Amino acid sequence: MPQLITTRLNDFKLRFAEIDDVLLILSFIRQLAEYEKMLSSVAATEEDLKESLFQRKMAEVIIGEYKNQPVGFALFFHNFSTFLGKPGIYLEDLYVKPEMRGKGLGKIILSFLAQLAVERRCGRLEWWCLDWNKPSIEFYKQLGAVPMDEWTVYRVCDEALDKLAENFSESKSRVDE
Repeated sequence: MPQLITTRLNDFKLRFAEIDDVLLILSFIRQLAEYEKMLSSVAATEEDLKESLFQRKMAEVIIGEYKNQPVGFALFFHNFSTFLGKPGIYLEDLYVKPEMRGKGLGKIILSFLAQLAVERRCGRLEWWCLDWNKPSIEFYKQLGAVPMDEWTVYRVCDEALDKLAENFSESKSRVDE
C-alpha cells in the first residue's frame, strides 16, 4: 500500500506512483494530450512507462487522490543548472481532471513539488506551458512563476535524432582512421 501524503485539503492526498499505476499514468497522459490537442502525438506505451519510470527510474510521478479517487498527476525529473551549480526539478506534466479544477489541487501539487525541490537542495522548479493556454499561464503567474520569454525551445527527434546520432559515428570513424 503506497504511503499517502496529507495536504491542507482534507480529502486530497498525494502519493508517489508505483508500478501498478502505469495504466493510470498512461490514462492521465492521454487525457492531458487530448486537452492540449495532441492526442495523436502520444506514442508512450505501458511497457515504455514501466521501463522508464520504474526500472530505469528516469522520472518520478505524483498521483493526486481526492476522496481516494485518482484525479491528477505530476510527472517530473531532475535537471541541472550549470549557472547555479545545482540540480533542479523539471515538471514535464501536470494534469488535474477538468471536473476537479478550481479546488486548489494543482496549486497543492506544485507546492509539494516546490517543497520537494527545497528538500532535495534544488535551485529551481520549472516547466513549459503552451502559449495558447491562458488559464494555466495566469494561474502560474499568480504563483510567482516567471515566463522565460527570451528563450526558444529546440528539439531534435525521430529521423533528425537518428541522423544527428549517425554524425557522431561518422565523425568518430574519420578520427579513428
